[in-house]
Amino acid sequence: MRRRRDCKPEVLLNSETRDCNTRRPETSQLAEQRRMAHSARMPFCPDLPLTIVEEILLNLPGQQVINVCRLVCNDWKSVVDSTAYWRKRFRREGFKPLSIPSVPRDWQTSYFLCKKRRNLLKNPNANENFTGWTIVQNGGHKWAIENVMEPHPDETVTKCFVTSYGRCIKSQLINLEKEGYSPLFMDEVQPNIVLSDWYAPRWDCGSVYEICVELLNRRKKAVKFFQPEPVTFPQWNDQHWEQMTHTFKDYGPGVRFIRFKHGGQDTQFWAGHYGIRVTNSSVEIVPSAEGYC
Repeated sequence: MRRRRDCKPEVLLNSETRDCNTRRPETSQLAEQRRMAHSARMPFCPDLPLTIVEEILLNLPGQQVINVCRLVCNDWKSVVDSTAYWRKRFRREGFKPLSIPSVPRDWQTSYFLCKKRRNLLKNPNANENFTGWTIVQNGGHKWAIENVMEPHPDETVTKCFVTSYGRCIKSQLINLEKEGYSPLFMDEVQPNIVLSDWYAPRWDCGSVYEICVELLNRRKKAVKFFQPEPVTFPQWNDQHWEQMTHTFKDYGPGVRFIRFKHGGQDTQFWAGHYGIRVTNSSVEIVPSAEGYC
């Protein structure tokens, strides 16, 4: 696939943008941008040292810098297109490296991804009952919600979803375009997709945990998937919270949805809710150098 080099990250990230060349009715803002673009072809450029220009641009919103300021003149364009400028924005806005070996390949794209980074799963901590989740299987005495028995590493997490003696599975389907990641962006940039899930058994009952996360195309057929072997806990365990993580990389074009499924059950068929507990699940879109968010 030929890469469209004229498409900027903030354009590709716009969920309403399907093609960089799509024509739209001209608004007053677009008219102003067109006027600014015209001035870029003129020899005049504000007579300011580029160090001052850079300082001014560092204090403006990133999208305004790309959509307007970059079009003022060639000197301003060179500042905005420089790696040094976006590295400074990283530092100014608190995006610090969390792992030393990680270095973004494209600082500008990484900046906009970090600004947009968030958990795409709704209601991951059971604070809104089962809102956002689809119950796939509801065995035994069905899914339930309880306060955590063992403190979670994240002190803000106080509730969890609890399984029963029959298999309990729930899922969420993430529409990437609706979340602001356009098809063009997903195909061209292919940012990392990072998932995390926390699970814990009861101390007095054996249980099993399972998870399956799929990257789906527009027809909701799996392009890639992550499905490790189920994790089994014996009776009389320490009931500590465990974390399951995975990162999808270089998954190819065509990804439009993410399906997240998890759950489990107890292994002793006790009436009630003695099965695996799950909470604090997350799915995030991050730069290829994930440590810089």
